[in-house]
Amino acid sequence: QVQLVESGGGLVQVGGSLRLSCLSSRSIFSINAMGWYRQAPGKQRELVALITSVGSTNYARSVKGRFTISRDNAKNTVYLQMNSLKPEDTAVYYCNAEFYTAGTTYWGQGTQVTVSS
Repeated sequence: QVQLVESGGGLVQVGGSLRLSCLSSRSIFSINAMGWYRQAPGKQRELVALITSVGSTNYARSVKGRFTISRDNAKNTVYLQMNSLKPEDTAVYYCNAEFYTAGTTYWGQGTQVTVSS
């Protein structure tokens, strides 16, 4: 079992920045992949960024060049640095942890990000 707690969301103006944090109750060194997903009202949840245990990253095309995902194994925390925010980035952002061998996935409770124009 893994508990994920997100923080760092809030209200920001267009062009601003936010850094989201996801604290894991378990060592993230053992987690195959951790990611950030988001869900806007009336839309499906979508992948924003992913980082694997070996540091490989993957980004949604809409955020590439603006968002950066990183991990601090010592702090059991994954971060999402979001720059040049746009109104379309407004959503609830969820942290995700995946264990490939076990086929299990865990989610955080989500944190709201609102970008005002």
